[in-house]
Amino acid sequence: MIEATVFGADALAARLDAVPQALATNLAQTAERLAGELSRRVRGNLSGAVLQQRSGRLAASVAVTVQPAGSGVTATVGSDAVYAAIHEYGGTLPARTIVPRNARALAFPWQGGERFFKHVAVPPVQMPERSFLRSALAAMTPEIRTALAEAAFAAAAGKSVPP
Repeated sequence: MIEATVFGADALAARLDAVPQALATNLAQTAERLAGELSRRVRGNLSGAVLQQRSGRLAASVAVTVQPAGSGVTATVGSDAVYAAIHEYGGTLPARTIVPRNARALAFPWQGGERFFKHVAVPPVQMPERSFLRSALAAMTPEIRTALAEAAFAAAAGKSVPP
């Protein structure tokens, strides 16, 4: 019969018990940092890289949320601006008629002078795809994968990730 004695088994068990909590903490910190960086890249795309900024409302609408999800963490970067989707995916804006709200006519500069119209028919407009969210995520994907793997390895080694 062979007998073996394991020294430090209690310490090893305690260290292994701590890995899931350390992993969750490391992943949350890493996701928070990566989501902030992704948000900055998205705003950069809205400042001339993909779209030309006019009012800044689309860039201001970019929001970041990081939440625990089961045994992991979920980070979301997106926009709730009503026109964000048409820029991101492209599409067709339907034909419409513009009518005056607070006046009897619409005034436009037209052929060197000012012209007045009771209504204006706008034809359908084809908007091209100008991805500012997906393109930023695609550019960051290798960095995201590397950072999450490093966070997992650090947790297994009993270390925390730098902020």
